[in-house]
Amino acid sequence: MIIYAICLVLGLAFTILSAFFGHLFGGGHDSIDAGGHAESGLAHQGEPGISFFSPTVLASFVTSFGAVGMILTKIDATHSVWISAPISLVSGFVIALAVLWFFNLMFSKTESSSESRVASLIGQTAAIITPIPENGVGEISYVQSGSRYTAAARDEKGRTIAAGKTVKITRIVGSQFFVEAKD
Repeated sequence: MIIYAICLVLGLAFTILSAFFGHLFGGGHDSIDAGGHAESGLAHQGEPGISFFSPTVLASFVTSFGAVGMILTKIDATHSVWISAPISLVSGFVIALAVLWFFNLMFSKTESSSESRVASLIGQTAAIITPIPENGVGEISYVQSGSRYTAAARDEKGRTIAAGKTVKITRIVGSQFFVEAKD
């Protein structure tokens, strides 16, 4: 029973101290990739999310293991450590998975980005805002997902294109867009 109590207290203490000090000191932004909190980052798909080994998920496992273990030791049928420990482990694992699922669901639902998806721009129309000189670089403006973006652009065949002309994006190399004038 003492192991369960220690796990419960340590898990709760970690959670409370993380919440307090994370807000007090800014959540440790210096060493974190994405969202500013220790549990945030990028999931395997490059989208915001957390892993099973994040501090939040591990703390929920330890806390729930301790809480379920303490409850089970008070019940006559599950008082034995040989019964309560496996049930507590499974319960802790299930609760940690539920926390993982919940946070990843929240991250995916609240994800917002002003970055455009570059690959989807090929074939889209754009407007020349800075003229493209012969074999030179100008600037285009395009709209994606309701946001206006600009980018450096070259004509596909090295021709001159005047400002105000409508063009079609044909390919993208690095940060430079290649375009063709629309007839």
